[in-house]
Amino acid sequence: MKRFLVPLLSALACVFAVLAASGNPKREFLTEKEIEQIQDSSEIHMRVKLYLDFAASRLKVAEERLSGKESEPGDPFEFFTPEDMLAGYYRILESVMLNLDDAYQKTDSIERGKVQRALKALKGETENALTQLEILKKIAEEKDKEELWDLVQKAIDISKGAHEGAESGISKDPDPADKKSQKK
Repeated sequence: MKRFLVPLLSALACVFAVLAASGNPKREFLTEKEIEQIQDSSEIHMRVKLYLDFAASRLKVAEERLSGKESEPGDPFEFFTPEDMLAGYYRILESVMLNLDDAYQKTDSIERGKVQRALKALKGETENALTQLEILKKIAEEKDKEELWDLVQKAIDISKGAHEGAESGISKDPDPADKKSQKK
């Protein structure tokens, strides 16, 4: 499992270096309702699923905004730009990676299955996100939006790192439930 942690920790170190270098004050990247949902969810696989749903919604909103669709009054993302949505996506993936690393460090063999489910969800969702991010990158290029393109590229980088870390974790430490079903 150390092989899983090394790429994950390396990716996190890069993330923190970029954040420290930016020096900009950070806008809250989750809505109050989303924060409540995370706080109410104590199991890692459920928290990760929520985070990933929130991340996917940011990519969807960014694409909608770039396509000219305006938000509805009262929408929690009403005053957010596509760039804000990409920055939020990035910070959500950061949180997922931190949560998974922390959960893995603290899990026993009974809880390991929940971490594996979270890793599988992360792997699947980052595959979907990478496809969406390529679309956003193309739109940013077409509209000559350099800041957006940079944010999309950062999102692609963290998504690839998270995907590789998830694959590594899944292959190095298979889900105990999978082992039981193979024995039958």
